[in-house]
Amino acid sequence: MAREFSRADRVAQELQKEIAVILQREVKDPRIGMVTVSDVEISRDLAYAKVFVTFLFDSDPDAVKAGLQGLEKATPYIRSLLGKAMRLRIVPELKFMYDQSLVEGMRMSNLVTQTIRNDEARHVADSENE
Repeated sequence: MAREFSRADRVAQELQKEIAVILQREVKDPRIGMVTVSDVEISRDLAYAKVFVTFLFDSDPDAVKAGLQGLEKATPYIRSLLGKAMRLRIVPELKFMYDQSLVEGMRMSNLVTQTIRNDEARHVADSENE
């Protein structure tokens, strides 16, 4: 019987939960603010992890940059708390990256809504001309 998830996937999922809790409760850097951990990709040897985050203030690129700098500065502290919370032989090196998928999704949704609205307006105009 094949496994549904590999060990790396299970560890990545647990890392995502633990990092989210740590960022919410333990890290007090004002640059970080409200942050959400959207995904974690971990290497097969569990030594490196890319942590994808989104911020509450998505629209301001300077605030996003400052938030990522705050996360990079807090990385050793976050790793030490992860080492205490999870039973891993090696706590992975963390690399925080900004996840633009939420912003892109909202942009695409707005484009679809605008296109539908324009199409409906065109149909109303065509009906009135007939």
